[in-house]
Amino acid sequence: MVGLKVSPKCVQTSNTSMKSKLILAAVVAALIAAFFIFDLKEYVTLDYLKSQQAALNNYYAENPFLIAAVFFLIYTAMAALSIPFATPLTLAGGAIFGNVVGVILVSFASSIGATIAFMLAKYLFHDSVEAKFGDRLAKLNDGIEKEGAFYVFGLRLVPIFPFVVLNSLLGLTKLKTWTFYWASQLGMLVGTIVYVNAGTQLASIESVGDIASPGLIASFVALGVLPIVSKYILNFLRQRRSGQGGA
Repeated sequence: MVGLKVSPKCVQTSNTSMKSKLILAAVVAALIAAFFIFDLKEYVTLDYLKSQQAALNNYYAENPFLIAAVFFLIYTAMAALSIPFATPLTLAGGAIFGNVVGVILVSFASSIGATIAFMLAKYLFHDSVEAKFGDRLAKLNDGIEKEGAFYVFGLRLVPIFPFVVLNSLLGLTKLKTWTFYWASQLGMLVGTIVYVNAGTQLASIESVGDIASPGLIASFVALGVLPIVSKYILNFLRQRRSGQGGA
């Protein structure tokens, strides 16, 4: 029997790829570590953002495009690095930019950041995880094969997994990047609208009496019933999809 020979060029390519992955992983780890080491989380908490709301509103009035761009980049970076501070940033988006601009900024920043996290997980870990834990990913891959983008839309609409976990988890599957992006943006849109609207109401609180304002109560009621409504919407869409498939 003639032994198979491995081309030195293939070995070199493999080594280069591994080195690139290690460098990228080190950079990502360093950025996440720096965020916590330098206590940058203090600047994205709800309390801090509320305390700086007047200043941020003034900055936005004077430099709307600059402040919007900075907010967009910070939100995208946080989502890309899977740092779980999306909620206060989303509320801040509503408080600073209002409903329309806030929803647009948060929707695209969260979706693009999530897609970067998805791509990082796919590039860095997909092959090794697939080799060792392929059987455990079988259920996710089956769901993606059967329902495609609708499966991702469902996971986004009814948040069984935290989004930062879901981004990386789906990166380990066979899901295509474009499908992940648009299905995620569509699936997260309802939640984004609700949280940004809550942010606009929180921004108007000036005294304890303001907590009982109808707009604020409506926002928190929406936050509470969102998972229930999402499940009904998802079940309705599934039944309709099954009916069309069987017709």
